Amino acid sequence: MRSIIALCFFCFSAFLAAADYPPGAETGPVVEGYGPVFPVEKGAFALANDRNYKVRKDLSSTSGSVDEINRGIDSVARFLNMQARAGTPPDSLEMALIVHGAAIKDLLTDAAYRKRFGVDNPNTGLLAGLADAGVTLYLCGQTAAARGFGRDELSPTVSMALSAMSAHVQLQGEGYALIPF
Repeated sequence: MRSIIALCFFCFSAFLAAADYPPGAETGPVVEGYGPVFPVEKGAFALANDRNYKVRKDLSSTSGSVDEINRGIDSVARFLNMQARAGTPPDSLEMALIVHGAAIKDLLTDAAYRKRFGVDNPNTGLLAGLADAGVTLYLCGQTAAARGFGRDELSPTVSMALSAMSAHVQLQGEGYALIPF
């Protein structure tokens, strides 16, 4: 019964998130309900479909409201959905998101988010979808310590890094290309 309730909540959360997307945008197929993309004409410049990619994105900003998803996190879902729709096999993409600064709040569990902001974390379903898609989420440990966030407050999908800088240096050394925006 709990799993049915959780599934209903996840689907409803995805519906609410998708309701804010522009007309004509579609979500999926990698992260359903998030990461809206638009069709683009055939032959547009895109990733080659015959190689593997390692990609990292930096995120330090958050949404303007505590009840809105973080569009920076959503853009990771958009990247994955867009590439899959263009023919890049999802298993040929390794994706990492490095979070620091104000965006830390978007990585909280619902209980911790509710305690701090009075509502459930609107990013919970998105974080779960990204984890299911194989995205690694790194949080800057310096941000967590400086802002007073404990590990027990963070989504189980989050891995702690010594710092965002350390994560970037390590992942760059492992061949991860940076999406800087």
